[in-house]
Amino acid sequence: MATPKRRVSHARTHNRKAHWLGELKAPEYTVCKHCGEPVQNYCVCPACGFYKGRQVIKIASEAAEEEE
Repeated sequence: MATPKRRVSHARTHNRKAHWLGELKAPEYTVCKHCGEPVQNYCVCPACGFYKGRQVIKIASEAAEEEE
């Protein structure tokens, strides 16, 4: 098994990791077209349950209103 002949410095290690650490970013958000709430891209709106202009899931508050 290969072993390193010399110690790798902290600067060299950080420079190597900087390439992929710079690419990491937080998930992007958009505004829901139905209710105007901020929604993560490619996800169902947690406030109204709409995705791409159609209702995908029923929200608990809406379901309770329909039952009454």
